[in-house]
Amino acid sequence: MATISGVTTKAERTGHGNTVLVVGGSGFVGRHLVPHLAARGWRVRVLARNTRRAEAEGWQGVDIMRGDATDRASLTPALAGVDLAFYLVHSMTAGKRFPDLDRAAAETFAKAAREAGVRRIIYLGGLAPRDVDTVHLASRVETGEILRRHHPDVVELRAGIIIGPGSAAFEVMRDLVANLPVMVAPRWVRSLSPPIALDDLLDQLEALGTLDGVAGAVIETAGPDRLSYEEMMLRLADALGKRRPVIIRVPLLTPELSAYWIEFVTSTPASIARALITGLKHDLSATKDPRLEAVAPARIGFDAAVRRAMARERERLSHGRWREGAFDLRGMRHEVAYYGVAMRRARGTVASAEALWQSLERFGTADGGALSLRPLWAMRRAIERALGGEIAPAREAGPFQPGQRFDVWRVHGVVPPASLVLLSTLRAPGAGGFEFTIEDDGVRRVFSATIHWHPRGFWGLMYWYILAPFHRLVLARLTAAIVRGAERSA
Repeated sequence: MATISGVTTKAERTGHGNTVLVVGGSGFVGRHLVPHLAARGWRVRVLARNTRRAEAEGWQGVDIMRGDATDRASLTPALAGVDLAFYLVHSMTAGKRFPDLDRAAAETFAKAAREAGVRRIIYLGGLAPRDVDTVHLASRVETGEILRRHHPDVVELRAGIIIGPGSAAFEVMRDLVANLPVMVAPRWVRSLSPPIALDDLLDQLEALGTLDGVAGAVIETAGPDRLSYEEMMLRLADALGKRRPVIIRVPLLTPELSAYWIEFVTSTPASIARALITGLKHDLSATKDPRLEAVAPARIGFDAAVRRAMARERERLSHGRWREGAFDLRGMRHEVAYYGVAMRRARGTVASAEALWQSLERFGTADGGALSLRPLWAMRRAIERALGGEIAPAREAGPFQPGQRFDVWRVHGVVPPASLVLLSTLRAPGAGGFEFTIEDDGVRRVFSATIHWHPRGFWGLMYWYILAPFHRLVLARLTAAIVRGAERSA
């Protein structure tokens, strides 16, 4: 590994200077692990199904490759020259079939990694009780077993709740305490679990890359506290500056039923929330491994971990892109959900990117207005005025300018002729905006418009669901109008 500013990097000191592959780098842990490793001198490559999400992170010196752990063809170039792989793949967003996908991905990847000469695979699993009785936890355990079966050096690190921005369990708790003064909870709310701070977890994952004598090991980790979910939520409310919620425990409310009503108060992806919640009925503990604790001890307590999570969150800005969980895209408010919901419409065209951009530049002008559905937009503006909001004047014809206000929008980021991000200035229970992109698939241009929305609690989600038909109509008409305008000028 090359030196940075004349300083010997950790990768040089350990003798492992080859490429490190992070599989699932666009997920929660991956988004933090990639810059963590890069900052410490590792040469990092990312394999992700959603490269747009990974590219929005703005990582410097990181190689991003599109691929899937179940696709052997995409793994061959991704594994070329790789010494160490971090396997962070979980398919919970796939719904009920996720165990099958996890099984296939683990087997395919382990075989490909062994044949490519990858020295070690580090797999991040989850703490589980001795008798696993939930699909989610069973799949996590099975994934580790499959990886070990097909590769000689796999280290599985099992962690409980991770306290950091974007952690599904952390975000569910945050959405609940930030928006519900009273909540009905099942008995599992008093189950005990040992949370771990994200910073501690990242240090341990890195340390396992060079730690000797742990091939094939299953290592458990946890922070210094073991708390009930109820206590964690109460302490989280304190950190947010919110009044502690009244938690009413109901014996008949099972984790399965809880998962359904949680979908109405949190924007954490429903399939992930459901899988997590159904596994929370167990008391969990961790037996720490002295080998790992000797080089990377987990010492950060829950309260300090929450403070660090809030600080990390405030530092996570979009820099003009639509970056998941970015604090400025959420109105700089901790109570607005980290995870957003979105609706996208795309149209292909033979028109040039420049023609599409010129057509888009009519949006918001006195001549172009909303380009379609003008009566509906006029009605929305009237509602905004009635609520005490301000409507900015139409913008002058010409290029979009960062910070420019017009109608109910503010220009947040503009990269002609490729992307435009507009933030909504409407009064609403949450924060959101428009993202327009122009991409070339090698044959034609693809123009897409996406409505993003980060809700604030139940009313924020209801706002999204109620307006969903209007949003679908807006996207269909708007993309059609912009593409037609570009094709007419071609």
